[in-house]
Amino acid sequence: MNTGTKNRDFAALGVDAFFVRRLAARGITLPTAVQRLVMPKIFSGGELVFSSATGTGKTFAYLIPLLQRFALNRKDRGPPEIIIAAPTYELCSQIKGEADFLLEGINGDRDETESPGMSGRGTGESPEAFGRGAFPVRAGLCIGSANISRQIETLKKEKPLLVIGNPGRLLQLARMGKLPLRGLKALVFDEGDRLAAKELFEETGIFAGLAREQGGPSLRCYACSATMPERAKARLLPFFGPEACTAEEPGWEVLRDSIEHWALFSEERKKTGVLVSFLAAVKPRKALVFIDAGGRIGRVAGLLQNHKVSAGCLYGGMDKKARRGAMDDFRKGRTSVLVTSDLAARGLDIPDLSHIIALDMAGEEAYIHRAGRTARAGKRGVMVTIGDETELRRLQVLEKKLGIVIYPKALFRGRLEKAGDI
Repeated sequence: MNTGTKNRDFAALGVDAFFVRRLAARGITLPTAVQRLVMPKIFSGGELVFSSATGTGKTFAYLIPLLQRFALNRKDRGPPEIIIAAPTYELCSQIKGEADFLLEGINGDRDETESPGMSGRGTGESPEAFGRGAFPVRAGLCIGSANISRQIETLKKEKPLLVIGNPGRLLQLARMGKLPLRGLKALVFDEGDRLAAKELFEETGIFAGLAREQGGPSLRCYACSATMPERAKARLLPFFGPEACTAEEPGWEVLRDSIEHWALFSEERKKTGVLVSFLAAVKPRKALVFIDAGGRIGRVAGLLQNHKVSAGCLYGGMDKKARRGAMDDFRKGRTSVLVTSDLAARGLDIPDLSHIIALDMAGEEAYIHRAGRTARAGKRGVMVTIGDETELRRLQVLEKKLGIVIYPKALFRGRLEKAGDI
């Protein structure tokens, strides 16, 4: 590796050799732009609200520095020191999986030859000070759709360093005295703009207030999302310290260069038929279909199944087991199409997702989050909007605002063609 590359790698940012090896196990050797921006700020103990395009590595941007600061230095099994709040069961589970991956081997497999200077970024700890199994470092999952008694038992017996959950369940456990907040060092709002939205902010705000009150002045807060409008910042920043800063690393080159944007005209009443014809013509490897109205999701998935399309559905009203089953079937290829609401547009990383199809015209924030489910990890993808005349006019406005190029398409004799070629 040449010197220039070394200056841009994770070690140069202060990432401990243990986590450098964990990242290498995923084939990740160089940080993304947002990771270069965010990691040093978190290592130094600063508070931060940051945004970056989907698929740019925001989860690792905050998770690695926090785990390095607190997991590598844990000397006893105390209350949670890191809490991550996220809006959906699926995203909470995904973050838990990423934390488990990063922590794999931390309880006994650390290399004793590592230099103290590589660990903790100025903590002054020797390698022998880090955990080797006496106090296992674990992550806990606390979500509202799961058995609360089991979660209480996990918090009591396993004493996880890191807890991930939705604000409602986190608040419930804190009020019951089962989730102690006095030892809390870091609170993260993942998909912070969604947590600050009207329907979720009451629980988010009450929990954040409790955490700030009980965590005391040593508590550090962080928030991230692909989109972080001013109204979301205004709601979240009161829970941060006075020196909190904001940062933006848009990364829109993914949206502009790695995703091809298509538009298909359809009258509202014919959209489902156009969807069926589109899927038959294109035969996408794996497609996510977004519908704004949750009540239509099951019906559209059923219609696709009637047309011999291997389709599943995912929406907020489903129980946890059904939601997990739908995601597992889609991830593992047992279904090739998943019909969902914007529930699935938030932070989820679904491998090999080739096409995003919207049956309604999304606003700017929703469009960015939806499109960002594809073209991840350096791959390419397609974002398709099936809309009527009014919706496609709105799409033209969005095209100019986002600096993307949207190609009109049309179906002709079972093929997808450029609209002008028919």
